[in-house]
Amino acid sequence: MTELIPLAACVLIAFGIGSNDTSNALGICIGCGVIRLQRAILLFGCFVVLGILLQGQKVMQTVGKNLVDVNLPIMSIALSVSAILIILSNWKKLPLSTHQVIIGSLAGAGVAAGVAVSFLNLLKIVLSWLISPLVAFFTALFLYRAMEKTISKLSLFRIERILRVLLLLSGILISYNTGANELATIVGPAIHSGLMERTPASLIGSLFVFLGAVLLSRRVIETIGKGITTLDPFSGFAAQFGAGICVLFFTFLGMPISTTYCIIGGISGVGMSKGMKTVKMDLIRKIIANWFLAPTLAFLLSYLIMKIIA
Repeated sequence: MTELIPLAACVLIAFGIGSNDTSNALGICIGCGVIRLQRAILLFGCFVVLGILLQGQKVMQTVGKNLVDVNLPIMSIALSVSAILIILSNWKKLPLSTHQVIIGSLAGAGVAAGVAVSFLNLLKIVLSWLISPLVAFFTALFLYRAMEKTISKLSLFRIERILRVLLLLSGILISYNTGANELATIVGPAIHSGLMERTPASLIGSLFVFLGAVLLSRRVIETIGKGITTLDPFSGFAAQFGAGICVLFFTFLGMPISTTYCIIGGISGVGMSKGMKTVKMDLIRKIIANWFLAPTLAFLLSYLIMKIIA
């Protein structure tokens, strides 16, 4: 019966990924007025499934095996705390990294329980969190500058047609990364603890990501797609594809990094290229504050709850 607690938490987090991370794949397209949400969600769901089945293994192993010696109590507390924080963040319309709260919660519960916690792997993960938005920032900036010198010289009609295709491709890449990295972070502990087999866990997780996308994704899309800087299809593609390349690179390394913060890094890079005044720095500061607060709060809550229960 106690196994139902981490399973329920996994379902809630997967649902939260769908509501929060659909914005990563589609928010810029919606902000640019290129793709309608209803037409894109099915495509999003398909590539989430492909991502976790084809390339989720490395991230699953990093989170579920190499970081903490996971057991049922640790997983129950860590995933429950993560689910609550993710849902609250979505309700407040603030982008939140699923990775950060899950890693913070697992580390906090593991330390409190006195099990083996690999602080070297934790350090590698935290460094990847710091580096990845910067990589996305400069990749998006490079793409934008390169496109200014090439595609921008074509006729407006050709530019629009090319960018619609490119935005769709970048959305597919982010959707794939959502499965290979974001969803893999959730199911990794469940799989490596022996609670579920990999394929059923991946398919069930993908289903609830899809349901979250269908039911609750609009709120965060408003923040990502329109809240940081004004986007057109030209700059939107550079930001999104730059972030997608960045996340795919770190996925190959097995690092659970935030697609959300890479997207924000990419958007900021494009915005900076247009001038500081085009970027809403107040929102950026709130997002950065949330970046530090989320894993710290997740660690402390899981640590305290584990100490109380143990």
